[in-house]
Amino acid sequence: MPTRLPTLTDFPTSLHLTITPPPPSSPQLTNILILLHGLGDTSASFTNLGKQLSLPETTCISMQAPTPLPFELGGFHWGDDIQFDQATGNMDFDTGFSKAIKILKQEVIEDCLVGKCGYKHREIMFFGFGQGAMAAIAAAASMNEELGGIISIGGLLPASDTSAKAAKTPLLVLGGSSNTLITKTAITNLEASFQNVEYHRWSKAGDGMPQNREEMLPIMRFFARRLKSRKGVPGGSVEIG
Repeated sequence: MPTRLPTLTDFPTSLHLTITPPPPSSPQLTNILILLHGLGDTSASFTNLGKQLSLPETTCISMQAPTPLPFELGGFHWGDDIQFDQATGNMDFDTGFSKAIKILKQEVIEDCLVGKCGYKHREIMFFGFGQGAMAAIAAAASMNEELGGIISIGGLLPASDTSAKAAKTPLLVLGGSSNTLITKTAITNLEASFQNVEYHRWSKAGDGMPQNREEMLPIMRFFARRLKSRKGVPGGSVEIG
């Protein structure tokens, strides 16, 4: 089956997403990068990210989480439920991902990208932030096939993950040097569920998105290793503002 560019009509109408095709200078439709925003955000910011990355031979799909936050808070979330930490009052990132797994694994990857558009699993990657990264990790951990990779910014292994064997999909995890969710325990848990885990510790505090070339460099290097490209992937010139 020849590979073709996915269109909005390929996906269920219940999904809210945008598709950014490869740059005009790279006509080959080789890779898919699925972008997943964090808790309380929308797909708009990651639609812009896909345009900024402008990766050769790569179609970017920015997906919006399926469930709106309650109480007119705005934004959407990837979890099965909404829970608040009684001590801090903050929303819990890890409330189960069975709904997200069904959407990402079955409806997006298997039914659409592989079944309708002819992509191989190895040609599909995830880039996720916070809870969006956790959704990507949960989906990949449930699959026997190797995906192109996952870039996780501040994303943990969900507590609900009960995979009996380590997933083949390579994982790049990034977090801050302080005030971070990416602890030694978090990395140990990920290494128990994935065969190949690379961890990069930023010098800044917190697990925010990269803001300069230095912070973006490990991400671009991961793209260069894992994206299939005849032209080659730039080695870190993108800055996310």
